[in-house]
Amino acid sequence: MDIDVKNLHPLEVRLLRHVQPGEDITAARLVDELDYKIGQCNQAFSWLVGKGLVEETKRLKYTIYELTETGLAQEREGLPVERIFNSLKDEGSATLPELASRLGLQQSEVGSAFGLLTGAKVAAMGEGKKATLVGDSLPREVQVQHALIARAAKEGSLLESTLDEEEKAAIAKLAKKRGAASSTFRTIEKEDVTYQLTEDGQRVKQALLEANITGEEFGLLTPQMIQSGSWKKGTFRPYGLNAPVSRLIPGRTNAYADYMQSVKDKLVSLGFEEFDGPLVVNEFWNGDALFMPQFHSARDIHDVYYIKDPVHCREIEEPWLSRVAAAHENGGDTGSRGWGYSFDHEFTRRQVMRSQGTVLSASTLPHAKVPGKYFGIVRCFRYDQVDATHGADFYQTEGIVVGKDVNLRNLLGLLKMFATEVAGAEEVKYVPGYFPFTEPSIEVHIKHPVLGWFELGGSGIFRPEVTKSLGLDVPVLAWGLGIDRMAMMHLGLSDMRELFTPDIESVRMRRGN
Repeated sequence: MDIDVKNLHPLEVRLLRHVQPGEDITAARLVDELDYKIGQCNQAFSWLVGKGLVEETKRLKYTIYELTETGLAQEREGLPVERIFNSLKDEGSATLPELASRLGLQQSEVGSAFGLLTGAKVAAMGEGKKATLVGDSLPREVQVQHALIARAAKEGSLLESTLDEEEKAAIAKLAKKRGAASSTFRTIEKEDVTYQLTEDGQRVKQALLEANITGEEFGLLTPQMIQSGSWKKGTFRPYGLNAPVSRLIPGRTNAYADYMQSVKDKLVSLGFEEFDGPLVVNEFWNGDALFMPQFHSARDIHDVYYIKDPVHCREIEEPWLSRVAAAHENGGDTGSRGWGYSFDHEFTRRQVMRSQGTVLSASTLPHAKVPGKYFGIVRCFRYDQVDATHGADFYQTEGIVVGKDVNLRNLLGLLKMFATEVAGAEEVKYVPGYFPFTEPSIEVHIKHPVLGWFELGGSGIFRPEVTKSLGLDVPVLAWGLGIDRMAMMHLGLSDMRELFTPDIESVRMRRGN
C-alpha cells in the first residue's frame, strides 16, 4: 500500500513504532504502555484499520452489572421488599400508604414489593386493607438479590459469566440495560477487540523508523513556544498546503422538521384537529386519568422525571378528579369494580415531565366532540440511555378518534396508514400488547432494512374507566407512535440520533443534495 508516512497522525505513528509483528494490540495495552485515552485508542484503531495497517484478530463480548445510585442506597438500607418485610415484622401491619410514609418509599415501589411478598405467600392483605406477614422469612429470590448487591458493592461490578442460573434470574429483575434511575443494577455490554499488524503495517513501521518519525513532532507553533524557545528542541510535522478548504454551505430547513410538518399536513387534510399542552403535567393526567393504579407495577412502564420545585400542582380540575378517584376505588359509574384501594389525593398532584403523549389525549376527552378526530406531535421525556432507537426525550404522534361506530378495524386501518404511507415501511405486523388504559391493546411493528423489526408504538380502544370518568360514553380509538422512528425509516437512517445531528453535511445528504 502506497502511504506517505509523513501524513500519519501522531497517534498512529506512536502505535506502529511501539508494537512488534505478531503481538496482540488492545486498548488496555495502549492505555497502560502509551498513556492513551480510550477515545484515542478507538481513533487510532479506526484509522489504521481503514488504511489496512492493522487487522482485527479477536473480539470478546461480555456483560457486566454495576450498581446504580439506587443500588448503592439499597446496599445500605436494603431492598424495598426487605424494608417492608422488616417493618411489618417489627412494627406490625399497616396499609400501603402508611408503609410508604413510614419507610420514605415511592408508592409504586411499595406496590411492587408487596406484590412480590404476596406472590411468595409471605404477606397478605388483611382487615382494613392492611398488609400483614404470614411467613417468617424473605423469598429465596430476595435473599439471592441481597447477596448480589453486597457482592457488587464489595467488588465494584459483577461479570455475568461468574453468575449461576439462579443468580442470573434474580439479577435480571433488578437490572436495566439503559440504567433507569429506579433500577438497582445497570447492565453494560462490552467487548474487547484484539488487533495485530498486517504486512503493510510492518512495512510502514519500518519506513517510520528509517525516516526517524517518532510521533512527538510539533503540530502547532504557539506564542509560548516562541517565547520559551522550546520550538528549537524538536521537529515539526509537515503542513498540508494542498489540503482542501472547508466548503461554505448555505442555510436551509432541517429534514426532520420538514418531515414532521408533512405529517401534520397529512393528518389535517384527513380532518384531524391538532391539540397541544404543557411539558410539565401532574400524575393525575400522566397516569391516574388513564386508569393506571397508583400502587401498581404498571407505573414502572414509564421512568419519569419528577419536578423538584414546585413538587405539587395547586389543584386538579373537578369533577374529573372525583370521578377518576371513584373509578380507581370502586369503579364509580363506569360499570367497573375499580382497583379497590384508597385513592391518594396528594400523590395525584405530584408534578412530572410528560412521559407519554396519551396525557394530551386524556385531557382532550372532556372537551371532545362526537364524532371527532384529534392528533398532536408531542415531545415526551423518560429516563433512558440514548442509542439507535431510544432517546431521553423524543417525539410521539398521538391521537384519538371519537365516535359511536368506530371499532378495531378502523384502528388497524389508521395504523397501516402510519406504517406504510407515513413511515414508508414495506413490512408491517400487529402484536398484542398491554396498556392499563386500553382494551384491546395493539403494538404495531415495522421492519427496518438494517435494524430489523422494531416497535413503532402502541394503540388500542380506551377502557370505559377512562372515557366515562372524563365525560364520554362512546368508543375512543387511541394511538401513540414514535415519530422519531417513523422519520428514521422514511429518511433512510439506521440511527435515530442522526435526526438531531449538528453535522451540516449529513443534513444536506438527508435532503437529497
